Amino acid sequence: MSDVSFLSSYGPDAVLKVHATPGAKRESVGGVHDGALRVCVTAPADKGRANEAIIKAIAKSLCLKPRQIELTSGLTSRRKAFRIVDAPSDLSERLSQLLNPKP
Repeated sequence: MSDVSFLSSYGPDAVLKVHATPGAKRESVGGVHDGALRVCVTAPADKGRANEAIIKAIAKSLCLKPRQIELTSGLTSRRKAFRIVDAPSDLSERLSQLLNPKP
């Protein structure tokens, strides 16, 4: 099982630390950069478009609803924190599977 130290639980919610790469050639969620989940999106860092794309990418990758994910810090930074409302109990396992996919 992978280290998911970038995920913290707070009651029914969780906080996910993210290292964002806007304007990437392709979208991807996976890997760790400086203690945070690496998320690359094609959307530019302009008027919140990259933040919206990051929320959608995280939701799709972790089988969550986009409305469950809220940006809590890092509005204009590459280092971001997202609150996951009513996080599923198996969220850390989903992240581990994302980081170490089965062949």
